This record gives sequence, structure tokens and C-alpha cells, in this order.
Amino acid sequence: MSRKPLIAGNWKMNMTPAESVVLSQGISNRYSRGWNKVDVVLCPPTIDLRSVYTVLDFDKSNIDVGAQNCHWEPSGAYTGETSIPMLQDVGANWCIVGHSERREYFGETDSMVNKKVRALAEAGLNAIVCVGESLAVRDAGEASRFVCDQVRAALAGLDAAEAAFATIAYEPIWAIGTGRTATPEQAEEIAAAIRATVADLVGEQAASAMRVLYGGSMKPANADGFLECPDIDGGLIGGASLKVEDFTALVEIAAKHAE
Repeated sequence: MSRKPLIAGNWKMNMTPAESVVLSQGISNRYSRGWNKVDVVLCPPTIDLRSVYTVLDFDKSNIDVGAQNCHWEPSGAYTGETSIPMLQDVGANWCIVGHSERREYFGETDSMVNKKVRALAEAGLNAIVCVGESLAVRDAGEASRFVCDQVRAALAGLDAAEAAFATIAYEPIWAIGTGRTATPEQAEEIAAAIRATVADLVGEQAASAMRVLYGGSMKPANADGFLECPDIDGGLIGGASLKVEDFTALVEIAAKHAE
């Protein structure tokens, strides 16, 4: 099955609302017909969502907006959290879930990730579900087992129709913001294992349709190697998503691989 590439930019805790307008406008200005071959998503901080959505909606540039986190409850006494209905109201239709920084710094567990994935599917929003191993786990030869256990936990209780709202992003923790990257061969090995795990959970057809992204310091200089891999369908982009030239170059590279 041919899967449409996805390039998603995770801006992390960067960009004021004013700065987000400049960055999203810069990206939108580069939009071309060839980008229709790629799904493009910008995931700014929550405070920037409305500003970014407004820019992209005005330009009619077919770029989607996503959040970096959500709560699984629709409302309640959860100080500092943002609900899925709130995200929908400001134009977001994607959400990153279970990023390694959320897991490490804020104690997000597999169970919490699963609740978010299920709530997003119920609301009809797309989840970018992050999984990945530490350097210690990789050096112990346990990378595939560890990552596939995270996938099983994240998708637990979902049927094939609900799983269709999920995209898996493989982000080796040791390659995020360190300047190190996994080799395409290492990334493809894990991506193939992820797809096999999804097949065990919700069937071959759903697994064949689900996109698997690489999320460890992808940039224009190394993107070709990853996007040539049969089980890698795009990237969850960190640092390079904050630079118009780099992010748009990645979209162009993905479009080339979609031909």
C-alpha cells in the first residue's frame, strides 16, 4: 500500500505568538502544488495555536495544525491542562502524544499515553504517538522489544477503525537534540518491527495503512536516507522545523519520494 508522506514540525517550547505568525507565514509562503503529495502539520505551543491556524486558514495552504499535548478528559479540575475540545476549537486536528520529553520531565506513563490516544480517536483527531529507546536500552540490545512494548501499550484497547487515527513516530531518545542520528538501517529495523506489532494488534490492513515517522534529528542533509526506507513515511521534525528553509526543504524532499 502506498502511504502519503507526513512531515510534522514540533516547535517544542519555542515561538511567542508574534514569532509564530512570522514562522508559519514563512512556511506557508513556500507552499507549492507539489506539497499536495505530502501531509504537512505544524505543532506550535498551545498559546500559538490560534495564531498559526489563522495564518494557514487565511492562506488556504493545506497545512494542518497540531498540538504538542492534551488531556484525555474533556473538562475538569486539571490546572494547566488543555482538553481536546479546546484544541478543536482553535483549529487543531492533530496532537503529539507521549513525546520522550513528556515522559522524562513530566512523568507521563504508558497508561496516560493510551488514555490520550483513545480520547483523540474518539474525538476524531489524529495522534502522533511517540515511542523510542534510551541509549542504555539500545546498547543492551533491547531496542526493538522496548519500543514495541510502548506501541502495544499506546494502542491497547483500540480497534482497527480507532487505530486509523494514530501515526507512530519512532524517536530514539539518544538522537534527539544531541546531533546524533540513528542510521537509516537502524531506523528501518525499528519501523518494520513497529508495523509488525501494529499488525498483531489490529490486523495487517491497518498496519499497512498506518504511517511510521522517524523523529530523531532529521534534517535536509540526512532525510533522503530515511525516506528511502520502505517502512518510514516521513518525519517528526524538531530543530529543523524552526527554520523556514530547512523545514520547507524537508517537505520538498518528502514530495520527491512520493512521486
